[in-house]
Amino acid sequence: MIPRADLASLSPANRAKVIYSEAQTELASRLWKAALGDGDKDDRKGNGIGQNGLSGDSLLELLGKQNGIQTGGAQGCHCACACSCHQKPAASASFANDCVEDLRGAIGDAAEQSSRKMAAMMSTGATVSVANGAVVSGLALGANTRFAPALAMAEARTGIPATALAAIVDAEAAKGHDGVWNTMSRNPRSSAAGLGQFLSGTWEQLAETSGTWLNQVASQNGWLDGRGQVQPGARSELLALRYDGQASILGVADLAKMNLTRLEQSGIRVNTDAETLAKSAYLSHHLGLGDAKKFLAGGIEAGRARMLLAAQIGGGAADQRIAAAGNATQAHRQWLLGFIDRRIRPEQFAG
Repeated sequence: MIPRADLASLSPANRAKVIYSEAQTELASRLWKAALGDGDKDDRKGNGIGQNGLSGDSLLELLGKQNGIQTGGAQGCHCACACSCHQKPAASASFANDCVEDLRGAIGDAAEQSSRKMAAMMSTGATVSVANGAVVSGLALGANTRFAPALAMAEARTGIPATALAAIVDAEAAKGHDGVWNTMSRNPRSSAAGLGQFLSGTWEQLAETSGTWLNQVASQNGWLDGRGQVQPGARSELLALRYDGQASILGVADLAKMNLTRLEQSGIRVNTDAETLAKSAYLSHHLGLGDAKKFLAGGIEAGRARMLLAAQIGGGAADQRIAAAGNATQAHRQWLLGFIDRRIRPEQFAG
């Protein structure tokens, strides 16, 4: 909300633009909740999605065909990612710093070798010039400007806006006190690692998927066998690439592209605007494609919703939210929608 004093200092034309923008944002939030069946009860409690939901038109397109979604089996028994939302608020930055020394010993040699090979392969790729140290090729990354070339390359490969990819990485990666994305991010409760917080199994599957950037790297390095599967002896070097910022960003983009394509094939419109695309991609990255479809179709079953919520915010906090919401499905839904609205905001990275 813009303070009255700030509004008063604006010209009539600019004041009208601000008020109109605020009204559009509020309407979008209400349409999002109405489309999801949440009504206006969250507005009274102050627990709604927030002030920057998807636009009304894109939401109606995104959710209008939900009834026809095929909701296949769940994607395993735990969250498909292990992003920074799984950590206690105070721990997100500190745990990354605490684990750097351990990571050096565990992955140092493999990461260095993989990074050298990857750098050679990327040497002929697209480059992006830096302007004023902050705004690069339409991106405003601030302290994370050095990742702009990788984001630009990922956009060129997949067609997913670099701003959307930056928003996903910003939600996934741990950060230092200066706001810099920590390429050595690791969740101590799982195998998730790197800027994209890829689980080991997900990263290997990405390497084995034809057409992905990681598959090309794995093939060129001889990491795959005759059946296209990762060879046991190459596994550590492959997994070490998760700690390379460029590799992780390109992996995020390829996984997002695959998930978005499958959502579209299920009847969900996601290729409407950068915000719809980014939030849909993050939802699929975070939950896994199967649970993302269920979530959009109305909600994940109570038992799984309780487990996911507890894994993300802790058992005690989950119980409190479930008691307040009335059931685990609604509690998990409210929490995840709020998190996505707060954290997946691609416009923040537009130059």
